[in-house]
Amino acid sequence: MIVVGIVAVCVVLAVLAFFIPKLSRHPERGTQRTLGLGSRAGSKAPGPLGRLFSKPFRSSSKAVGRSGSAGRRARRHMPF
Repeated sequence: MIVVGIVAVCVVLAVLAFFIPKLSRHPERGTQRTLGLGSRAGSKAPGPLGRLFSKPFRSSSKAVGRSGSAGRRARRHMPF
């Protein structure tokens, strides 16, 4: 269920970044900050479990950043 939520956030951010590039940075940073909190909380687990629990949050944060930058990059290449 969380995977579907992350995919939906990435799609919304990509569309927002394409149509309104400057206003898309605030929601992107907020989402990354929230995922960073989850990553830090997961990394508090002892030993290898800490890396295992924080990894989904780190990869989700990277995906959010990539989708926002891809939307802005696509907007830059448009002829209008």
